[in-house]
Amino acid sequence: MFAKDIGIDLGTANVLIHVKGQGIVLNEPSVVAIDKTANKVLAVGEEARRMVGRTPGNIVAIRPLKDGVIADFDVTETMLRHFINKLNVKGFLSKPRILICCPTNITSVEQKAIREAAEKSGGKNVYLEEEPKVAAIGAGMDIFQPSGNMVVDIGGGTTDIAVLSMGDIVTSSSIKMAGDKFDNEILQYIKREYKLLIGERTAENIKINIGTVFPGARNEEMDIRGRDMVSGLPRTITVKSSEIEKALRESVSVIVHATKNVLEKTPPELSADIIDRGVILTGGGALLHGIDQLLAEEIKVPVLVADNPMSSVAIGTGLMLENIDKISKRRLV
Repeated sequence: MFAKDIGIDLGTANVLIHVKGQGIVLNEPSVVAIDKTANKVLAVGEEARRMVGRTPGNIVAIRPLKDGVIADFDVTETMLRHFINKLNVKGFLSKPRILICCPTNITSVEQKAIREAAEKSGGKNVYLEEEPKVAAIGAGMDIFQPSGNMVVDIGGGTTDIAVLSMGDIVTSSSIKMAGDKFDNEILQYIKREYKLLIGERTAENIKINIGTVFPGARNEEMDIRGRDMVSGLPRTITVKSSEIEKALRESVSVIVHATKNVLEKTPPELSADIIDRGVILTGGGALLHGIDQLLAEEIKVPVLVADNPMSSVAIGTGLMLENIDKISKRRLV
């Protein structure tokens, strides 16, 4: 039995793995729970995510990736090894080839860390590709023609914006403003306005269930529970969509500004193509209510959300694995 080629979307919030010939076989949160006293891993992925904010002092739930890059090398390696072993993709005597994605403007040291983590977790040859490029392929864009395609990939730790033509990136930007920052803004807003402490999980639920970034686009409310900062006792409050729009306004304007900057640096011929084709939104952040309307209004170009934004990068790695022998010529050393 030969090893199977695998594509990994190593995200700040989630890890998605695509096995050649099988499709996406794993989609789990990038969280590892560790017992500090015994110094051993207790849980990885979904099981560890359920422990976030709910563990005794000796157990910590770590997110080893921060802002799209590796913050804790050993834990990242442990997490990748766990996922790869779970999939049983290794051959009898061979190891899988791995295609892994990274943000556009990371340093060579950060690239090396990602490559080493993948190699140590059981990869034979490791290929690195830039995330917006893979996301565009996964969203169904034909980036190999001499025409402009624009993609905005809003993940958990970074937002990658790129204009692509002839199979490569023409202009791009990567900013550390994405899903995690949105959750934090909501958490801080509730703390400031209501003197109520809530956890990351609650903030994320608010964002998904009633959050919007386009004024007046959504009018819903939700009861949330947390700890009162004054009395120290549990308390329930009701928050509205309009408040979440206010809480996220500043953060989202950073993404809008970065998108405008990339468009300003784009050659005029490609800009004309983008007006025809529109901008494609991918990544989990593309599901944030009203983000497509807001971007379309600000940049005056049609904005479309990809069919399966959460999985676009993983789908893209699958399509690139089909042509992995062509990629191997351009392997980063």
